[in-house]
Amino acid sequence: MTTSKRQYHITTFGCQMNKADSERMAGVLEDMGFEWCEDPNHADVILYNTCTIRDNAEQKVYSYLGRQAKRKHEQPDLTLIVAGCVAQQEGEALLRRVPELDLVMGPQHANRLKDLLESVFEGNQVVATEAVHIIEDITQPRRDSTVTAWVNVIYGCNERCTYCVVPNVRGVEQSRTPSAIRAEMEELGRQGYKEITLLGQNIDAYGRDLPGVTPEGRHLHNFTDLLYYVHDVPGIERLRFATSHPRYFTERLIQACAELPKVCEHFHIPFQSGDNELLKAMARGYTHEKYRRIIDTIRRYMPDASISADVIVGFPGETEAQFENTLKLVEDIGFDMLNTAAYSPRPGTPAALWDNQLSEEIKSDRLQRLNHLGNLKVAERSQRYFGRIEEVLVEDQNPKDPTQVMGRTGGNRLTFFSGDIKELKGQLVKVKITEVRPFSLTGEPVEVRQTVLH
Repeated sequence: MTTSKRQYHITTFGCQMNKADSERMAGVLEDMGFEWCEDPNHADVILYNTCTIRDNAEQKVYSYLGRQAKRKHEQPDLTLIVAGCVAQQEGEALLRRVPELDLVMGPQHANRLKDLLESVFEGNQVVATEAVHIIEDITQPRRDSTVTAWVNVIYGCNERCTYCVVPNVRGVEQSRTPSAIRAEMEELGRQGYKEITLLGQNIDAYGRDLPGVTPEGRHLHNFTDLLYYVHDVPGIERLRFATSHPRYFTERLIQACAELPKVCEHFHIPFQSGDNELLKAMARGYTHEKYRRIIDTIRRYMPDASISADVIVGFPGETEAQFENTLKLVEDIGFDMLNTAAYSPRPGTPAALWDNQLSEEIKSDRLQRLNHLGNLKVAERSQRYFGRIEEVLVEDQNPKDPTQVMGRTGGNRLTFFSGDIKELKGQLVKVKITEVRPFSLTGEPVEVRQTVLH
């Protein structure tokens, strides 16, 4: 089948893992001869890469699908694909709900998109949700940035948090080999990328499934060792990673982050609740006190480190006193960023079946109160940047002001300043901060550090 003039559009919902998967699938489509199309209504292939963490994200997918399903009755050659976590969760049930779909594929099948599409083009309606071993992916992703890139280091999750659907839809943990990860990073360095974010649903679990043990009896491969192994990749100036789990977060990892100059001083460590009874009900595997010790240890090694987190309110059975323990944790720690959500029952999770669900009114009230406190603490944390000189990696032009460029500090604060994107893109610039806002900064350039491939 000739596809040289056909166009595709991908809409991505959810987390960084989904964004990385979308880049890989876009790379497959472009290798097949498709061209990116900004407007889905003009595309020949439409792919929705879905998220099932929250019900509203799932319902949005069905809304989008409904519009394109109607279009398919007028354009039978339109190819409709649902990938990602909703696809994995619903499987064939999606075809019964939206019979116009051509392909339903779970996250583990992202690198099989070409084979699956070829079956579709032969006239088949395909469902690919069976558990598979993820083979090393040689696909060249279509990166959304020319400065920063995602690199997966571990797929899946073996945790069984009682509210979370991820293990059901993304499968068991499967770590990539250190050599494969480094090879991908080296190629990105050769292409001129400056910052890599290492990704995993539970990145601190990296290496548990790889063979080998040390003489001391620990796993031969772990995430801390991986950081040391990839730190000197030529051309890469910055390293980030996400998402961490407090159960596995070690002082040795913190020491490595403090020691390795390319690792940014930014940690995303979800705590989900500040109450120990709720943490136990969630099957999180740590306590309020252990979480506090992790943050205290980070700040002992790196006093200025940025800390961000995820938190859920309105978990089944949560009392007002337990919710106030969460507020106290937020007050005591002072996060640089807080991703908040009201508990949303997800299919196939234990907590969804419990009979102590809270009303939407209680969840909404607690979410508003948490957001109010969280935003106050974020604004307080942001004040420390005023008057300081921060190093900013320039990523793009400010879409609201073409005279400005924008990028992020090592602590992950979005920063704007005057400059020409043609000259500065991909450069590290010293910026004196002149304005602070809760979630972004503005400054004046002081010095540009030209980054040269080693």
